[in-house]
Amino acid sequence: MRRVVAQGTFDLLHPGHLHYLEEAAAMGERLHVIVARSANVTHKPAPVVPDAQRREMVGALEPVDEARLGHTEDFFVPIRDIDPDVIVLGHDQHHDEEALSAALAEEGIDCGVTRASAREGDERVLSTGRIVERICRQRC
Repeated sequence: MRRVVAQGTFDLLHPGHLHYLEEAAAMGERLHVIVARSANVTHKPAPVVPDAQRREMVGALEPVDEARLGHTEDFFVPIRDIDPDVIVLGHDQHHDEEALSAALAEEGIDCGVTRASAREGDERVLSTGRIVERICRQRC
């Protein structure tokens, strides 16, 4: 059975998240999603939605077989537990594929790394940042 891992913050779910997870699920038989803990999100503003609620919402999506929160101190703990065949990065995630592949090899974890495509041709808001900006413009 081919195990796939997708990971991210998943704050304020939107169609771009669903596209990412559907594409990741199509790459294997079982999709595991690691939801970043708020304390570990340092590359962008902290999530609006609490950790457990983000995990619950991601886990409720049809393409997802299992959703779990990331480890507070070691990114590789859930990766070792899942033992994936491939890690699928979102099209705009800040991770570098080559650096991640090297870090996985250094940890003795044998899995591929690939990147999902962007969802094209959609006028809807497809990023959490844009949703927050729209909320601020319209409600603040």
